[in-house]
Order: sequence, then structure tokens, then C-alpha cells
Amino acid sequence: MEKIFNNTQVAFSLKSDTELDRAYFLFKMIDNQPLVRIGTAVTNFALKANLPVEGLIRATVFDHFCGGVNEVDCLSVVDKMYTKGVSSVLDYSVEGKEEEEQFDAALEMTLKTIEFAKERLAIPFAVFKPTGFGRFELYEKLGEKQTLTSEEQAEWNRVVERFDLVCKDAHSKNVALLIDGEESWMQDAADDLVTEMMRKYNKEKAIVFNTLQMYRWDRLDYLKKLHEEAKKDGFFIGMKLVRGAYMEKEIARAEEKGYPSPICASKEATDENYDAAVRYMIEHLDIMSIFAGTHNELSTYTLMELMQEKGIKTNDDRIWFGQLYGMSDNISYNLAAHGYNVAKYLPFGPVKDVMPYLIRRAEENTSVAGQTSRELTLIKTERNRRKGK
Repeated sequence: MEKIFNNTQVAFSLKSDTELDRAYFLFKMIDNQPLVRIGTAVTNFALKANLPVEGLIRATVFDHFCGGVNEVDCLSVVDKMYTKGVSSVLDYSVEGKEEEEQFDAALEMTLKTIEFAKERLAIPFAVFKPTGFGRFELYEKLGEKQTLTSEEQAEWNRVVERFDLVCKDAHSKNVALLIDGEESWMQDAADDLVTEMMRKYNKEKAIVFNTLQMYRWDRLDYLKKLHEEAKKDGFFIGMKLVRGAYMEKEIARAEEKGYPSPICASKEATDENYDAAVRYMIEHLDIMSIFAGTHNELSTYTLMELMQEKGIKTNDDRIWFGQLYGMSDNISYNLAAHGYNVAKYLPFGPVKDVMPYLIRRAEENTSVAGQTSRELTLIKTERNRRKGK
């Protein structure tokens, strides 16, 4: 397989010299762990104290990792990326809300993005997080098979209603819908609910997509069981495969509560698990659609090779590659240049409300060995290429 991800000219073709310099500065900062910790604390304090830092955040970290403060704001970024064949997934990234009216607001926003997607080829997917539609503790309680109080049951019915409304809307408008994965101790209830939605709305093809976090060692078995159910009940499986974003939290909780860690024993085991799920899905494309969310070049090459071996077209609409906006442009843009289906997650929302998401991104970048230094190397290479060195 030809190695295509080192082509920085393609990777950064949309970035001006100034934007490239900003990216270099940002990743240089993220590369420094103590700085991320201090920066996070200072930013949180400044936002809580209503200090005028939003402009600074907007001009630096926000504009690098986010599409805008609202969905309309994102359109110039969406259109620009699409000139290079890279699609967008508008991701309303407001996290940690616990009120009913906020869940309803997230629902409205998701419906709006489905409408947006229906009208634009450049936006093939809509997305939401389970905890955007209901309280974390509620999912947790259901996952632990605890009995809900009558108030909680009514609250859960509203969560189910929100899920159903969005999935029904996506189905009627023929827009694929990604549902993100979260912490393992709330995921069981979310999985059961998403499977119900697949049963209902994935009769003709995969519209509703769940997420498998492959740093969990039990996820491949889960996929195989779901496959049996899908064959038996006649529905299609849509699945986004990621490695996972809550590792430290997962390990700490397992230790604290004294249960075996749900996380693979090593990075290698996670990589093997991820690739095994990709292989399994490629073997069963007759009823499965895959959204490979990865910043890992080797995993991306693995999927490309499998497609080649099986004679699957690069633009087969059952296979999508996904990366986050502001990261791994060398993967996204080079894949698109070679005719593959690629979509960037494009987070948006008010600066203040999107900060928890941005902070998680920065922490994730510092904890994923090699991610930041790889970004820096590519940016340096491109800066030197432009200077004619």
C-alpha cells in the first residue's frame, strides 16, 4: 500500500501561512503537559470569573478545533473543506448539562443539523451524545439494573422520546446519524436504546450508528452478539469505531470501585482490538456500515488494504473515515485526494460552553503518545516546504 499520509502539501492546502503558524504554536503548547494543566486551570477560572478571555480563546484554540459558535457560523468552514472532498459532521459540543430544558435545546439543535445535512452534500451525517439528551446518572442507574422511581421513569421516557424523534427524523430525511460513545458505566443503557433505534429505523440500510470504543476489551464480543441479533431481526448495523476518550477516568473508577478494568491491558492490545473490529465489519458489509473514527495511520492503512483486497471501491458509501477538525489533516485530506469517503467532526457552540470539550481534546492530545509530536513534525515539514528549504 502506497504511503500517502506524509504529503503535507495536500494535508495543509487549505491553511494559510498564518494558520499554519497558529497550529504550530498550539501543538507546541499542547506538547507541554504542565502547560496544559496550568492553561486549563487558568482558562476555567477566567471563564467562571467572567474575565474577558473569550476573544483570546476564540482566536487561538477555539478557531483551530471548532467550526464556529453556531451552525451557520460553520458553513464557511464546511464549504472550504468540501472543495478538497472532505465532508463535515456538525457536532454541537456543549457538554455536562443536566437540565431538561438543556436536553430539549440539544434535541432542537440536533434536528436543525439533520435539516442542514439533508440540504447539503457536504454534511453526510448528524451526531449527538446520549448525555446530551438525558442525565448521566439515569443511564447509569438503568445500566446497573436498578429500579427507577416513578419520576425517574417519566424522565427516562422523555429521553427515549428524544432519541426516537431524532432517529425518526434522520430516517425520513435519509441522513445518517452518529450517536457517540461515553463512559462504560453509563453505556449499557445507551447501547440498549440505540439498538432499539437500529431495529426500528435501520430496516433498509444503516441510518442510526452506535459507537464502539475499542479500548474496551469486551466490545468485539458485543459487536458479534449484535450481528446475530441483526441477522435474526432483519436490521442493518451502523457502527462508528473509535479507540476511546475516557481512559484515565475508566481505570481510576475501576480501581476505586474494585472491579476489573474495562480497558485493554496495553496500547498494542487496543490497536489489535480496533483492527479486529474493522476486519469483522468488512467481512460483513452486507449488513454493516462502518465509520472508522481514527487518527492512527496504521489502522487507516489497514482498512484501505482490506478494501483493496476485497475489491471494494474507495467511495463505497458503507465505509467512511473520520477525524476531528484541527487534527490529522494529513490523514483526512490525503484520503480525500485518493477518492475515499472522509468526514471531519466539526464541533460548534458558544465559546464558554464548548470549553469542556476543548480541554478534553488538549488533555487527550497530551496523553496519546506521539500524536502531538506527529502533528508538529508535519507542520514543520510544510513550513519548510513553503520556505523552499
